[in-house]
Amino acid sequence: MRKITVLFVAGLVCGYAQSAKEIAQKSYEAISGYGSSVAMVDMVLVNARGVKTKRELKLVRKEGAKGDKSYIEFLYPNDIKGVKLLSYEVIGSDDKQWLYLPALKRIKRISSRNKSGSFVSSEFSYEDISSVNYQNYRYEKDFKIVSKAGAKYFKIVRKPIDKHSGYSKQIVWVSTKDYLARFGEYYDRHNKLLKTISFPKYKKIDGIWRVFEIDIKNVQNHKSSKLIVKKEKIKQHIKDRDISKRVLR
Repeated sequence: MRKITVLFVAGLVCGYAQSAKEIAQKSYEAISGYGSSVAMVDMVLVNARGVKTKRELKLVRKEGAKGDKSYIEFLYPNDIKGVKLLSYEVIGSDDKQWLYLPALKRIKRISSRNKSGSFVSSEFSYEDISSVNYQNYRYEKDFKIVSKAGAKYFKIVRKPIDKHSGYSKQIVWVSTKDYLARFGEYYDRHNKLLKTISFPKYKKIDGIWRVFEIDIKNVQNHKSSKLIVKKEKIKQHIKDRDISKRVLR
C-alpha cells in the first residue's frame, strides 16, 4: 500500500503538471542541440540460434528545423561495404529515404509503404532509422509513473502519425530523473507486441546527452540487433551539400 501511495503522490507532483507530449518533448530536447555529428558505429546482428554477425558503419547526422537528416555508410564486411542510406526526416509527414546498392550501382527510393521493412537484414526498420522527432507521434492523454529496478519512469503511449507506419503504437519508459528514454515496446499493425527496445548507454558530449547503445529485439522471430557507438563528434559544421543525394554516388 505504501508503494502505491508513493507512486500516486509522485504522479501528483511530477506527472499532472505536464502532458505525455511535453514529457516526450523534454526527452527529445535532452539529446538535441548537437548541430551535426559524425559517429563510428558497430552493428551486431543475432539470429534466432544466437549466431552473431558484426558490421561497421559511419553515421552522419544534421539537425534541421523541418526535420533532421542522416547518412549511413557501411564500411565492413565486404559483402555490405559501400551500402548507403540517406534519410530526410519530414516532421508531420512521410520521411524521404534513398538506398544505394553498390552491387547494382543504383539508387533506390524507399517508398512510404516500405518503411516498415527490415534495414539491411537487421531488426531495425527504415522507420526506426529515420523517425525520431517527438512531433511525429500522437500521445495518449493519460500516462503512468512506474518503478523498475529501483528507478522511476514516465510510461507514455504514442502512436505514429504516418499512416504507413509499421507500428500501431509504441510504449516508452522515460526516466523521471533525466528525461532520457530507457525502454520501449513496439506493437505491429495488428496490435501485437513486435519488438522491445532499450537504450542502456548514454554519454554526455559538451553537455549534451547522446545515445551510445540501442538494443532491439524482435519477439516474434526471436532475432535481435544492436547499435554500439564507438566514438562520436558533435558540432561538426556539416553543410547541406555534405548530406545530400550526391553522397550516394
